[in-house]
Amino acid sequence: MKKVFIYIVLIAGTIATVNAQKSWTLKECVDHALENNIAIKQSQLDRKNTEISKSDAIGNFLPTANASFSHSWSIGLGQNPLTGQIVTATQKNTSGSLNIGVDIYNGLQNVNRLHRANLAILANQYQLDDIKDNTSLQVVQSFLQILFNKESLKVLQTQYAVTIAELKRTNELVKEGVVPKGDALEIEANAATQEQQIVNAENALRFSKISLAQLLLINDYENFDVAEGDYMIPATTIMNNTPRQIFEKSLEVRNNVKISESNIELAEYDLKIAKGARLPSLSAFYGFSTNYFDSELFPTTPFNIQISDNKSHAFGLRLNIPILNGFSARNNVRRNEIAIERAKLNLDQVKIDLEATVNQAYNDTKGALKAYEAAEKTLVSRKEAHKYSTERFNEGMMNSFDFSQSKQRLESAESDVVRTKFDYIFRLKILEFYFGLPLTDLK
Repeated sequence: MKKVFIYIVLIAGTIATVNAQKSWTLKECVDHALENNIAIKQSQLDRKNTEISKSDAIGNFLPTANASFSHSWSIGLGQNPLTGQIVTATQKNTSGSLNIGVDIYNGLQNVNRLHRANLAILANQYQLDDIKDNTSLQVVQSFLQILFNKESLKVLQTQYAVTIAELKRTNELVKEGVVPKGDALEIEANAATQEQQIVNAENALRFSKISLAQLLLINDYENFDVAEGDYMIPATTIMNNTPRQIFEKSLEVRNNVKISESNIELAEYDLKIAKGARLPSLSAFYGFSTNYFDSELFPTTPFNIQISDNKSHAFGLRLNIPILNGFSARNNVRRNEIAIERAKLNLDQVKIDLEATVNQAYNDTKGALKAYEAAEKTLVSRKEAHKYSTERFNEGMMNSFDFSQSKQRLESAESDVVRTKFDYIFRLKILEFYFGLPLTDLK
């Protein structure tokens, strides 16, 4: 048993270590966020409410049925129900009734309420999908920010390693009297600056991990990490489309447009229901009742005979014609007409905002691509320039200050490539997002 316990502890520890060292892929991050996001869960609860509302709408078509039963005692002064005389006695009375009612016509309000309930479920699904899309976009942005911070840190660490190697070689040249000590001090100062930059980059990376972990509702910040990989510029044909084509496609796929269109339909059904309240309504009813009476003053017939003899039935039709109700029905119609106009204006505004957003996203993506291409060209030139500067510095034809400036320009060019690369990837994913393409594919 002791060995078994030790094995269990070792296995559990191994599993815990593996979980702690788990590196999350983008798809895993998005899936986890969609499963655990609080706003999404709240929207799912709203959907359950709309389904309950649909059940209410279906119930309006069913008859209403209510039964009642009562049993009472009367002690003291009372009335004999058979003779009508006032007597002093103990009497018992038992009664029961059943009432059924059904709507035959009420201005099609029940039909319109059912249609509205079905539409409300669809509108809620659009709302849920919109929240999921926005959550996914936030996850992608946070994920790419971590990748950017990781790449930036690697660049700084590589640059720092090169600087340390240069410092070591320069110190040797200083000892040999080939270069002045000021050259070594200049490189040493540059190394100190890079150390500070590395610390700042490590903090930025840590904070970006915490930000994504919080978005995913993960509490183990220290062990949270994302999967690394060679994230290249994804192949895409999105830029082959014009901004107008992307906008027209977004009108078909964006959920906020669908939500606004559904709101117009909901308002139209609300108007139909309000107009139905101004029409006459017809309903049918049926009622059944019976009772049993017992008194100590005189003998009474048995319970079953009284219940049978005292039965009564009532049935008929009830017509209700609205005539004057303080203008409430008319004003309710007018309010819903205004609500329709407001919903239409909101849809127009959503389309205007969406077109502006798509155009901005297109321009941002185009600009980000040009910035990335320019950064790559600059990096090639800076590498050649630094290579030439290194040769001149090694030959003693360039002082340490100029060499340090050349190296800093190279470092800046390398950082710009990393920054513009991930900026372009993110801008590209946003544009594809409006075109209806999946967000989780980065390669």
